[in-house]
Amino acid sequence: MKYSSLYKDTLLNNVVPFWEKHSIDTVNGGYFTCLDPKGNVYDTDKFIWLQGRQAWTFSMLYNKVEKNENWLAIAKSGIDFLKKYGMDNNGDFYFSVTDSGQPLVKAYNIFSDCFAAMAFSQYAKASGDEAIKALAIKTYYNILKRKDHPKGPYEKNTNARPLIGFSLPMILSNLVLELENILEPEEIEKTIDYSVHQVMNIFLDKKTGLIFENVLPDGTHHDSFNGRLLNPGHGIEAMWFMIDIGVRRNDQALIDKASQTIINILEYSWDTTYGGLFYFMDIKGNPPQQLEWDQKLWWVHLETLVALTKAYQYTNNEVLLKWYHKVHKYAWSHFHDPEHGEWYGYLNRQGEVLLHLKGGKWKGCFHVPRAMYQCWKAFENINL
Repeated sequence: MKYSSLYKDTLLNNVVPFWEKHSIDTVNGGYFTCLDPKGNVYDTDKFIWLQGRQAWTFSMLYNKVEKNENWLAIAKSGIDFLKKYGMDNNGDFYFSVTDSGQPLVKAYNIFSDCFAAMAFSQYAKASGDEAIKALAIKTYYNILKRKDHPKGPYEKNTNARPLIGFSLPMILSNLVLELENILEPEEIEKTIDYSVHQVMNIFLDKKTGLIFENVLPDGTHHDSFNGRLLNPGHGIEAMWFMIDIGVRRNDQALIDKASQTIINILEYSWDTTYGGLFYFMDIKGNPPQQLEWDQKLWWVHLETLVALTKAYQYTNNEVLLKWYHKVHKYAWSHFHDPEHGEWYGYLNRQGEVLLHLKGGKWKGCFHVPRAMYQCWKAFENINL
């Protein structure tokens, strides 16, 4: 089977049906994400960033794959839940609520807001709902107001060690493209310029060619747990965002630089003993503070597959294709569940399933379907 057919078939006949069948809350609206291997709900709490991600996914499918009214209805269920229960009186989104929408945990960063904005924008495009479009714009500007202190009172860094995190410029580089149809052109270009500069000049280390997770404001490094931290999946995912920007701007130099960075990260973070990509690493080889550092995670490998397909599509670099085959073989043989649908999320270092969940507090309907769609379309263009 051609790669393009594999991804298309898996998306439409394995992954999407799993979430359609098992995750929809027909009583309160929104989605259940805590699902066991067969799709049974084992916890009913709702995590707002996952509500936004799933609403985005089904809106995207409606916009880009097929005008399927069931997909639009599923997206609307999440949009309505987010609008009614997802945010406080200031328009800031919660981290989690009960199944009926009662607030449980305030957001300790702005990622719930980012995925809500993405969902609102994609749904507004699908439905033509002007009120939701306005809410997407309002949420975007609310995010920008908080970008210098994204964790607010929960910020861990102080003036004694003013490290800045990679996550925000990374996510903004994707968010602004998602909102391109509703933002003013000058706002789009300004945010792209900011994101590209931060990602490629501040967080990308010139010496090692690797992305650091936390740096000092001038891009220099601090010799501490957080200052030495590498998150290979984050770095690689950000590179396909950079490639998308490079394609949009016809900037082959940016595409080439991002593609080489993907190779750099893979060469550094591939587990040569058991295969797969490490979750966290310390640049000096010290013990990371994250106890789960050697686990193999679904999203890391899926984002790597997307990044490699895009990079190869626009460079024809055979090194990238060789890496693609290597990562593909590992990911599809370890995470994919052809029997019950979807992918497992968490493996131990040896590649054995560590948690037999298909969804939970961190894993929802997003990375797997998005990667299936992105790889399907990239391989159609590559003709593989």
